[in-house]
Amino acid sequence: MLRRILLRAFLGLSAAALVGVPSTVHAVDSATSFPTRPVRIVVPVAPGGSADKLARTLALRLGEKWHQPVVVENVVGASGTIGAAQVAKARPDGHVLLLGGEGVTLNASLFKTLPYDASQAFRGVSKAVVNPQILVVRPDLGVRGFQDYVALARRKPGEISLGLPGNGGIAHVAHEMLSRQLGIKVNYIPYAGGAPATVDLLGGHIDATLITLAAVTDYVRAGRLVPLAVTTPYRSKALPQVPTLAEAGATGFAVESWQGLLAPAATPTAVVERINRDVAAVLNEASTRSQLEEAGYVVVASSAQELDATLARDLPKNAAVIAASGIALR
Repeated sequence: MLRRILLRAFLGLSAAALVGVPSTVHAVDSATSFPTRPVRIVVPVAPGGSADKLARTLALRLGEKWHQPVVVENVVGASGTIGAAQVAKARPDGHVLLLGGEGVTLNASLFKTLPYDASQAFRGVSKAVVNPQILVVRPDLGVRGFQDYVALARRKPGEISLGLPGNGGIAHVAHEMLSRQLGIKVNYIPYAGGAPATVDLLGGHIDATLITLAAVTDYVRAGRLVPLAVTTPYRSKALPQVPTLAEAGATGFAVESWQGLLAPAATPTAVVERINRDVAAVLNEASTRSQLEEAGYVVVASSAQELDATLARDLPKNAAVIAASGIALR
């Protein structure tokens, strides 16, 4: 009797052990063979802006490395939450990724309800770059420096039309912080991304925009837009002549944004680490790094764990910023 009981126990343990083996093997195999089909990078803003440019640079290089198509898909709407929701609900195997940024954590406080839980829906893959935001105006506005901009905004409160690359995004938050610090008021015009805001600014339909520097570097160099200041506590190597806002008169002001890849939360760690290694290899290629830095990005190529830590830190921090700024999405 005892012998039969021990035999059953042994067979049960053996079966249980065998049940556990395939999942481990599968996780390793999935990372080794990844990707097994085309990969989608969802960009939750309009084509042509800095996020879109970064995504297309990564897609081209990763496609060459993976021998699979890497497709950039712009899914626009609701301040980026429609695209983010698609990724949050996607099959968690690494084949659908989000080109996201601080908007992921800002939207958690801006929207009363979201179709996903921002604190649980994603895991970091790589913080690819950090970016200065830059305040630029159209040349015929008659503004040649940041103090001219402040003087005009004070003289004509609410008359400067400032295009936003997204309602409630980092540019909105940063300019609202600036407005409160200096006692100025502008008329915010939200767009579905940086590219359409830039097009309207170049066309003279709006007066200014606060935008990721990499989206407008070429226009500044060509003299088609007038740069006033960058939001970071350091000047950009791409446009070293442009002062920081702190240097230009907004004492102590500093805002830095980031862009990178996120995956659905349940994506296996082995797959995330595989993508992270390949993204880092691509970003650290001399030609890619040079191309991105020339455009105004600051290449970071962080670990997945570093991006997870950023998300965890920024959720409560940005909630406090949103509450203090008084920004509300109507």
